[in-house]
Amino acid sequence: MIKGFLTVGSWTLLSRILGFARDILIARFLGTSAVAEAFFVAFSLPNMFRRFFAEGAFNMAFVPLYAKKLEAEGEDADAFARDAVAGMVLILTLFSVLGIVFMPALVLAMASGFVGDVRFDIAVTYGRIAFPYILLISLAALISGVLNSNRRFLAAAAAPALLNVAFIAAMTATWAFPGLIPMATPVPELIYGQALIWTVPVGGALQLGLVWWAAARAGHRLLPRRWPRMTPDLKRLLVIAAPAALSGGVVQINLLVGRQVASQTEAGAIAWLTYADRLYQLPLGIVGIAIGVVLLPDLSRRVRAGDTEGQRAAYSRAAEFSLLLTIPSAVALLVVPTALVSVLFERGAFTADDTSATAVALMIYALGLPAFVLQKVLQPLFFAREDTRRPLRYAVVSLIVNAGVAIGLAPLIGFPAAALGTTLAAWAMVWLLWRGARAMGPEATLDARARSRAWRIVAASLAMGVVIWGAMIVLGPMFGSAWRGLALLLLVTVGMLAYAGLAQAFGAVRLAELRGALRRG
Repeated sequence: MIKGFLTVGSWTLLSRILGFARDILIARFLGTSAVAEAFFVAFSLPNMFRRFFAEGAFNMAFVPLYAKKLEAEGEDADAFARDAVAGMVLILTLFSVLGIVFMPALVLAMASGFVGDVRFDIAVTYGRIAFPYILLISLAALISGVLNSNRRFLAAAAAPALLNVAFIAAMTATWAFPGLIPMATPVPELIYGQALIWTVPVGGALQLGLVWWAAARAGHRLLPRRWPRMTPDLKRLLVIAAPAALSGGVVQINLLVGRQVASQTEAGAIAWLTYADRLYQLPLGIVGIAIGVVLLPDLSRRVRAGDTEGQRAAYSRAAEFSLLLTIPSAVALLVVPTALVSVLFERGAFTADDTSATAVALMIYALGLPAFVLQKVLQPLFFAREDTRRPLRYAVVSLIVNAGVAIGLAPLIGFPAAALGTTLAAWAMVWLLWRGARAMGPEATLDARARSRAWRIVAASLAMGVVIWGAMIVLGPMFGSAWRGLALLLLVTVGMLAYAGLAQAFGAVRLAELRGALRRG
């Protein structure tokens, strides 16, 4: 399982690094302009519904059922997958058509503060171009679930990098060949915006193509052989998926509330929150996605086999692995947020004021980073048992917390209220999931090793924070010069080496155990 974490995490790291390159280019050419905010809202629409349909409902219901069919003799798991593909194509094609027709209403729901200015019309146009991405990426997520359940993690982990490669290629080509996109009004921001938004469906097609090819190469023929029909397996899938869909919908409403609050505050607020989100998504993506992808099918198989000790070990190692990488990441983002944002984004259309505002949002998100990842550890305990109802109830509570904080504090503190609502809602969700999991028995409790190492990880991370703070004082003059990129590289290197040594010294990790796990894998 640890080998799976590292495989998915390393490819996710590559994708996130490419994502940073993409965001640096977006900040360089679009900054926090009206086009940038319109693009962020338009791109967030298919991504929001993607998490609702694919990662929220379908995968959380599909993966446990498919994984259990793999364990059972005589079950045709791929036949079930083909029926799921057929149903998804039908449902999401109809949904995409409706989304394109009613795009003005969707933009209004996402960012009502855009009404009356140019951002609204641009966001509607961009949203209609990007919306079919839902179908492409949802199918890619389903097929990735097939691959992950068969312990084939590589292609599914690598696929997201293709979208970022496509974005980088589009902006680079637009910069190198200014006349590539003919426009009646050659406004630079609009030209780059057009290049970006048309890349969204292209990137989705590339991702789907890669995982489809990988599945076919592994012997999984997933092209539907009949029209969609309601089989007993699909009925069971829908029964489990419905609460998961509503739960995923609640999570997305949390994001919608944040964007609504931001759109009603300062100009540029949506862009500040988006750039901050990109930074804290790096550790969240590497750790959280890796754990969610690997842990759910693993737990599902162990639940099917009645392996109580195996379930507890899988849960404990996942929690330990997540804390080991997440806690130091959160500390680092809290200690040096301005330096990170400045070096990565402050150039061209992205100003020093934008850096300050983005750094504030980043610090607030950093406080919630461990909670965002721990959700990925706790939720599979429920989904592996086909229990999607309790996570739905917990998600509704988190929605109330998020809305209360974001809307209630926005008149007092402005756009940071949106980030604070997201962070507090995440911790509320973790507490509810942990409390609900206690009734599952010893398989849903951390073993002695994980409990012992948790406090050691926190201590090593805090000590690392002190080292980074001291290094920041020493390197401070370099951050105000042309050598700021080198300064950030040195700061990151110092932090990594310090944490590696401190984690060993505090007993938070044993490299010999990690090497042994990799050899066994």
